[in-house]
Amino acid sequence: MKLKEIVNLLDAEVLCGREKLDYEVNFAFGSDLMSDVLSLVNKDTILLTGLTNIQAVRTAEMMDIKCIIYVRGKRPDEQVIKLAQEKDICLISTKHILFNTCGILYVNGLKGAEINKCTMNI
Repeated sequence: MKLKEIVNLLDAEVLCGREKLDYEVNFAFGSDLMSDVLSLVNKDTILLTGLTNIQAVRTAEMMDIKCIIYVRGKRPDEQVIKLAQEKDICLISTKHILFNTCGILYVNGLKGAEINKCTMNI
């Protein structure tokens, strides 16, 4: 699914990275715990979160995540947006809650990302 389709499905606003809207993604992962995000296995994954601080962008950079979607209408500050621009990460904001955002994307064909169970505290 292309990011521009996701923007339309979620009635979302692109905060930065509009040039990446043709980027194709296959998986989504929703979490406010960046330590959980570090356990992702799949490439071509988007991150859905309510966490608007700089750590979300730093984590996305480490995991080669090209897009962060902020839920519940949240928006990061200018420092976070600037870092995302520098790291070539698209930032999007939707008014949907995390649960509904995941559901909308799932029903429209996006799969949930897999995690590396070896890195999780089970």
